[in-house]
Amino acid sequence: MTDSGRQAILLAARRAFARHPYAAVTLRGIAADAGVSASLIVKHFGGKESLFDEVADFTGAATALLDAPNEELGRCAVRALVQYRRENNADLLLRVVFAVGSGDERAMLRERFRKQVVHQVAARLTGKDTAMRAELFVAQLIGLGATLAIDREGQVATADVERIADLYAPALQSLVTPRG
Repeated sequence: MTDSGRQAILLAARRAFARHPYAAVTLRGIAADAGVSASLIVKHFGGKESLFDEVADFTGAATALLDAPNEELGRCAVRALVQYRRENNADLLLRVVFAVGSGDERAMLRERFRKQVVHQVAARLTGKDTAMRAELFVAQLIGLGATLAIDREGQVATADVERIADLYAPALQSLVTPRG
């Protein structure tokens, strides 16, 4: 399977699991949305549970966003988020926003997000209020992701990545290395 086929399946699965309860999601529905056969999904992901596990995994997002020393973490996270959006027409974090409803699968998605992203940020921070600063750091990234997703033609969506980092990263960095 090509990388684009895999990405199409994952994108369709993210949409399906975000919009519908787990029990209502079918591999046929995901396959139709992705433009592939349900048997191809089974071949490469094993089944609905394995596909959900893949969709609910944020370790790759955390790795991409946190791939820098703390002194450069805000800038690295902004650049990674914007570049990923532009290269994949998807967001690293935004899918957790759609997990606000009830249901075990949504609760599991939120908990994995907390463990794999928020707690990873908190573990890097020192000083006071590390848990709150980590949540705010991630919240600002989700906000940037939402902006990029909503207005795909706007100034933020079309600006140079480095310019976005110049303007946005200092606020994030202030949460990593607060004054006083």
